[in-house]
Amino acid sequence: MKRSRLIRHLTSQGCELKREGARHSWWWHPGTGKRSAVPRHTEISDQLARKICADLGVERI
Repeated sequence: MKRSRLIRHLTSQGCELKREGARHSWWWHPGTGKRSAVPRHTEISDQLARKICADLGVERI
């Protein structure tokens, strides 16, 4: 899955970019207070994308 598609999904679910780390972008969901790291690779595995969504408490992509 393309990283841009995952980012669009997270944004549509109400998640916001918290900060940029050295190798990851940290996203958080204001409603739940949960956060997760999103790697800056062009391609992200489907399994990792599902884990990121679960960590943030949003609908699976």
